[in-house]
Amino acid sequence: MSTEPLPQDSSVPPVIPEEYGAGQIQVLRGLEAVRKRPGMYIGDTDDGSGLHRMIYEAVDNAVDEIMNGYGDRCDVVMNADGSIRVTDNGRGIPTDIHPEEGISAAEVALTKLHAGGKFDQNSNRISSGLHGVGISVVNALSEWLELRVWRQGKEHFMRFRHGDPESPLVEVSDCGDRTGTQVIFLPSKGTFSHTDFDFDTVEHRLRELAFLNSRATLTLTDERHAETRSVELHYDGGVEAFVRWLDRSKEALHAPPIVVAAERDVVRLEMSMEWTDSYHETCLCFTNNVPQKDGGTHLAGFRAALTRTVNAYANETGIAKKEKVALSGDDMREGLTCVLSIKMPDPKFSSQAKEKLVSSEVRPLVEGLVGEKLAEWFEEHPAEARKIIGKVVEAAAAREAARKARELTRRKGVLDIATLPGKLADCQERDPALSELFIVEGDSAGGSAKQGRNRANQAILPLRGKILNVERARFDKMLGSAEIGTLIAALGTGIGREDFNADKARYHKIIIMTDADVDGSHIRTLLLTFFYRQMPELLERGFLYIAQPPLYRAKRGQSEVYLKDDRALEEYLIDGGLSDAVLRMAGGTQVAGIDLRALTEQARTVKTLLAPLSRRVPMKVVEQAAIADALDYTVLSDAERGAKVAAAVATRLDALESHLERGWQGRWIEGDGFAFTRTLRGVTETHNLDAAIIRSAEARRLHDLAAVLRETFQDAAALVAKDKETPLSGPVALVTAVMEQGRKGIAIQRYKGLGEMNPEQLWETTLDPQARSLLQVRVAQADDAEQVFSTLMGDVVEPRRDFIQTNALKVSNLDV
Repeated sequence: MSTEPLPQDSSVPPVIPEEYGAGQIQVLRGLEAVRKRPGMYIGDTDDGSGLHRMIYEAVDNAVDEIMNGYGDRCDVVMNADGSIRVTDNGRGIPTDIHPEEGISAAEVALTKLHAGGKFDQNSNRISSGLHGVGISVVNALSEWLELRVWRQGKEHFMRFRHGDPESPLVEVSDCGDRTGTQVIFLPSKGTFSHTDFDFDTVEHRLRELAFLNSRATLTLTDERHAETRSVELHYDGGVEAFVRWLDRSKEALHAPPIVVAAERDVVRLEMSMEWTDSYHETCLCFTNNVPQKDGGTHLAGFRAALTRTVNAYANETGIAKKEKVALSGDDMREGLTCVLSIKMPDPKFSSQAKEKLVSSEVRPLVEGLVGEKLAEWFEEHPAEARKIIGKVVEAAAAREAARKARELTRRKGVLDIATLPGKLADCQERDPALSELFIVEGDSAGGSAKQGRNRANQAILPLRGKILNVERARFDKMLGSAEIGTLIAALGTGIGREDFNADKARYHKIIIMTDADVDGSHIRTLLLTFFYRQMPELLERGFLYIAQPPLYRAKRGQSEVYLKDDRALEEYLIDGGLSDAVLRMAGGTQVAGIDLRALTEQARTVKTLLAPLSRRVPMKVVEQAAIADALDYTVLSDAERGAKVAAAVATRLDALESHLERGWQGRWIEGDGFAFTRTLRGVTETHNLDAAIIRSAEARRLHDLAAVLRETFQDAAALVAKDKETPLSGPVALVTAVMEQGRKGIAIQRYKGLGEMNPEQLWETTLDPQARSLLQVRVAQADDAEQVFSTLMGDVVEPRRDFIQTNALKVSNLDV
């Protein structure tokens, strides 16, 4: 081996390193290592995964107690101040003094890494965490954390700030027979780029845990908004109920689902499966409640048992010989939904992410248990078994038909890359990483896109009409579709388990570009269904995008500008409205220019915060309450101040009305907010600004802005623009007045179709990499995505009707 130094580039001056000695070696002690490198312990601190992991770590401790027979409940609450409260009724963290550390065991668990009760298999045999870092990491990455423990008849309390204890664990009261642990924490804004928890993301994980632990009752409550949202999750059926829930928008071929529940060699197996009329497989794998996206030895054992058992039954009954088909594992899993859960001490995974189980002893155990139970079920249910084998045989026949169709189309050159479809306007670039394919709706938009594109690296593929809904079609029928054949040929990846190869993709940016109307949305959904079902690896690699063409064109005189959405339009109108405007406040103070712009932006923020509250109380009431600082939650317990604030809000409401429409009265209600009433012509109108509204996250933020609101709108204010004076009652009126001023002299066109744009416009707005906006398509939760596609695109009507009825009121900008 040569020891000569590497040659250096003489054009680059050498870097002279500082002295490197013992002083440069840093030792991160305690929780300092977590704060310094949070990604190692909690995951990404920018995309939300690490933030939500904070809740999961606290909940996992509660579920571990339930798994081992202690307690049966865990309650998660999203508090209005942004903190999270997790309470269980397990044994409670030990509170006695740790013999080695000299502090309470609870303080050890929250301040020392790799401290926990899960290393000794005798004390906590099965757990989702293995390294003793979970709750201590939550503590390290929180602004503050409060711990309450109910144990041995006493309630104990301790508070931490940035991971450090403010005082030792102390007894605060007697608690009788109550046991359990409560953790309340506020994530650190210095660690996480955003600290807004998503209710649906947390609910998804808690629902998984409730299904996998049938003894557990998990609740999730969101108290951050005026309307409290709550869900209780408890499923007596366990994994069987999980399968039923996954298949709620499909037709099962047999009922009830097949269930295997057994324990052997300290490994506990719970499995449920059923075949449906779908053409796609759904298999979810878990180890100690942790999901394995990439499967592992438990999945391999299940598939081996399934293939062997179904083959044996088909041969014994003579069905396979009669139909003259060879069955494969893929045929047997068509339309199959399975949930496979194992619980065991010390599982081994391929990585820290635990996405693949590699414990070798699991495969033969799962294969034996599943094979034995499945063979028994087939013998005991001959009618259902024949129906299942019939579906498997149909799948095998369809696979053979698809193989022949592929061979035929290859001979014709339809799927051959060398003979690309005539519709495709290909690009000159041959490096897939630099090439883009725009899938365009219709020949009209396709013509504009072909003329407006950059021919060097942008290809255009116009599709005529709506492609086949692959959710309802078997593989062989799908291959018979001309439009889908064109798409497959253009992509170059091939199709089907045997032929598909993502490495052969001719474009690493595949962009769906459809119109902003109902038909365009439908075509986009059909294309997304095709990619999700037939080419999911393209989504995993991040190749699929959705174009975001502008929604508006605004023209003033000879100048025109394209605006992406409603918010962009609002910003454009505000810019125009502020150009010659002045805000005149009480006392003669005037605000203009940059200061008025900042004030208007603040008013927009206030308007956004008022919107969800106005669903409970009229906008004018909650707006005037915000100006009068009635949204300070401390007023709930201050009678004198509460009465003054109630009167001030009523006075402000009267000022908004004509002389004959006045008569507002305000009343403070201890602990429950305010009531505002008015009686006109014998009819009494009442609006309650209750404690839920005042404690909401929106109200807290409005309270933070109260000083600015009072200064600006406490007394008479007006917007003066071009000799027109508009009185302002609050921030909503300011935004409205500025936008109305900005609309003057402007022609606004709303685009419905890409064909309405000429090639130059399409390039400037949607094709130019320097100006365009793209949405990347990713799958966050596989079972949620499965449910969405089977609900919207499947054969069963009722779930789709329920979905439409549930979400109808959320629709905006609907073009029919």
